[in-house]
Amino acid sequence: MVSIDDLEYNTERPHLHIPEYGRHFQKMVDHAVSIEDREERNKVAQAIISVMGNLQPHLRDVPDFQHKLWDQLFIMSDFKLEVDSPFPITAKEVLQQRPEPLEYPQNHPKYRFYGNNIKRMIDVAVNWEKGDLRDGLEYAIANHMKKCYLNWNKDSVEDTVIFDHLKELSNGAIDLAPDGENLTESNQFLKNRSNKGNRSGGRKNQRNHRNKKRH
Repeated sequence: MVSIDDLEYNTERPHLHIPEYGRHFQKMVDHAVSIEDREERNKVAQAIISVMGNLQPHLRDVPDFQHKLWDQLFIMSDFKLEVDSPFPITAKEVLQQRPEPLEYPQNHPKYRFYGNNIKRMIDVAVNWEKGDLRDGLEYAIANHMKKCYLNWNKDSVEDTVIFDHLKELSNGAIDLAPDGENLTESNQFLKNRSNKGNRSGGRKNQRNHRNKKRH
């Protein structure tokens, strides 16, 4: 029976450079580092790479994946393993480099429920020449804005509100109010949304009925 004093806790064990491989892999790598004979060290390193590749057999013969395995082997050895690698040994500093932070859009639109894509569509429409194509795009944008508004408000909205918002977001370049035309009725958007919900619920009920046992 193992004594409590003989138990090992992870907090007391050496740090794992790549925890995904586990402690047994780390011990194999540490053993390879400790081997004095270079030829024997190469054989052990090749054996470790082979076992690492067996964990993902569908990738083990891909050259890029093989290079990745060797990089991981050197990382686990804290770059202390001196063996003949079939690939150029990547410098420790290169592998430990942090990627550049991604640049996320920092714009904070006034009407967030429309989304950023609406503003991009408006910017495109403003740059089009006046004509039927631009008129069609402007009304398509207005209708989509109305749909987005109803998804957020879940009630109803007057076309004049959408026209005002569109004029504001386009810096006055798009003004549909004087045209006298109407957008799709609010109840039509709400009806379509309700029908989609009913169809989805119906399919779920059908699946539930099929899954019920018959006695």
